[in-house]
Amino acid sequence: MGKPVLKITRSKPEEIKELLNSDSGFVVATRLNMVYQVAKGLSSREVAKIYGISFKQVTNWVHRFEESGVIGLYDLSGRGRKSILSESDLENIRSVVLKELPTKYGYDRKRWSGPILLEWINSTYNTRYQSAQVYKLLNRIGVEFRKEEGYVAKNNV
Repeated sequence: MGKPVLKITRSKPEEIKELLNSDSGFVVATRLNMVYQVAKGLSSREVAKIYGISFKQVTNWVHRFEESGVIGLYDLSGRGRKSILSESDLENIRSVVLKELPTKYGYDRKRWSGPILLEWINSTYNTRYQSAQVYKLLNRIGVEFRKEEGYVAKNNV
């Protein structure tokens, strides 16, 4: 009989990865660790397999580190997909989440939840956000969930 395998029940792997990717410090540290693994002698393909990314991306991080040091491992500004929602859309979402009840929009709930917000945002703004994206969006607009209170404004926003 083999040893029992550790199980994670608190979060799904995608949610854990989302947490890792939500903090730029973690992201840069992960990239630096990739560079470190290559420096220790692992191939870019071996490192890519460990981190679940393409070997080309590993070589890109190594080249950027070689050219610019740790600063080269940060995301460049102006990159990535442009937001589907305008700044006024985001402000409206923030206002609705913080000041209005879901019942006003036909939901049989007293507090907003991630799935209800996702449904409301997608129907109101004709978007096709996935569940993980709604939490990124809430973080972006300065809203966090507290078990006792529901969604509230973050202290630092």
